[in-house]
Amino acid sequence: MPIVTIQVTREGTTPGTASLTAEEKAALIKGSSELLRDVLGKPLDSTFVVIEEVDTDNWGWGGLPVPEFRRRRASPTE
Repeated sequence: MPIVTIQVTREGTTPGTASLTAEEKAALIKGSSELLRDVLGKPLDSTFVVIEEVDTDNWGWGGLPVPEFRRRRASPTE
């Protein structure tokens, strides 16, 4: 059974919202399932989709939490 995991950071949502809407999640599930069907021939009923919403404080880049990495990148004097 194919399993698709979609990770969405909080910054990927509409400004001022804390998570994706039910409609956005439904569209991601439908679209990714149809993509596997169309590209790999996988039946919709054998595709399992997981959406993980990740706060920017919970992942890092360049050895730093993402907010700090971006802050430093925006201020090249540091």
